[in-house]
Amino acid sequence: MTDFTEVTLKNGLKVLLKEIHTAPLISHWLWYRVGSKDEPTGKTGASHWVEHMQFKGTPQFPSTVLDKAIAREGGQWNAFTFLDWTTYYETMPAAKIDLALRLESDRMVNSEFDAEEVESERTVIISEREGSENEPLFLLSEAMQHAAFRVHPYHHEVIGDMADLHSMTRDDLYNHYRSYYVPNNAVLAAAGDFDTREMLARITELFEPIPAGPTPPRLQRPEPEPSGEMRLTVEGPGETAYLQVSYRAPAASDPDFFALAVLDSLLAGPSNLNMFGGGGISNKTSRLYRSIIDTELAVSAHGGSSATIDPYLYTFTITAHPESHLDKALAALDSELERLQNELVSAEEVARATKQARAIFAYGAENITNQAFWLGYAEMFANYSWFTTYLDKLMDVTPADVLRAAQAYFQPRNRVVGTFLPVSDGGDE
Repeated sequence: MTDFTEVTLKNGLKVLLKEIHTAPLISHWLWYRVGSKDEPTGKTGASHWVEHMQFKGTPQFPSTVLDKAIAREGGQWNAFTFLDWTTYYETMPAAKIDLALRLESDRMVNSEFDAEEVESERTVIISEREGSENEPLFLLSEAMQHAAFRVHPYHHEVIGDMADLHSMTRDDLYNHYRSYYVPNNAVLAAAGDFDTREMLARITELFEPIPAGPTPPRLQRPEPEPSGEMRLTVEGPGETAYLQVSYRAPAASDPDFFALAVLDSLLAGPSNLNMFGGGGISNKTSRLYRSIIDTELAVSAHGGSSATIDPYLYTFTITAHPESHLDKALAALDSELERLQNELVSAEEVARATKQARAIFAYGAENITNQAFWLGYAEMFANYSWFTTYLDKLMDVTPADVLRAAQAYFQPRNRVVGTFLPVSDGGDE
């Protein structure tokens, strides 16, 4: 069922509703158009920190009762912050969804940002950042992001830079919240066992009295074209070496995104665009698996991109084989990319890659929570028709499209190559 209802309330809140009567459940998502790309230098990590503070309560819903209230009604809830957005969701028994609606309408305006809670959460987030810094792939990915984006605010990790986590104040966070958590900067998406007219009436009753805010500020800092290949090396604790190769990739709204999705499936195995969940598909039939894993040049090799508002990255991540060197894996990757740029892929291979990409996309949209997720998620970088026509657009991709995409995006001048080398306490590799 693809029928859905789209309404914009008087205060600018966009509401997307989709009835699904397969189970007595409703999944409710509230999306805000704010993510790490909206953070200037000195305030990096603010969006993620504000997300944490949204769980610290309001006068009506103190933090001590929130978890118990959702669990008591048989529901689950969570939140996520990304480059372009922040979202909150609750999946509840249908008869109990009003709790979720009341909670989200309340914390859109009444979150308290108690000074002691802010300091407590500072400790939590700094500890989270310190834990990530013990992970080789975090260190490498952060260095790659810094190198790939010198100007655009995709430059920094969602969690923020450590200096800013130490220096940001309660007022910095509260002002960020008040600037972006306004109905005209939000999308409410719900799917499940409800009557659309009744659900819309209740949403209107709870959310429409919230006044619209000023148009939130946006950082308009387009990234210049790369001037050539960049290479970097990161050293840190660990036992395994890693290689990452990141190419500038198209935004999700670009028609080339779909050709790249088929190319991704063919080359590295299909990526799951649903960041919330969904099934996995083996990549053992992919070209990279056969050329790098089967030949024992590496232990694993994966690729993928994200659906983003602005052009982002397609990144290959390769885990070193103990008996091989990453230079050999990079040479094998380059050989496969050159092959894609010089030889037309057969229609049969494109059809198989398309089938796998379609399958993983379907797995990530099969239950009520995922259906509600896609209602709002697609709206963050395009609109819901992007989701409903995705499979058809994959089917339209031809071998010529794959060849053109490989030639356009997988150019050495368009990439950053990064290596993580584990070091012992003595500094030896």
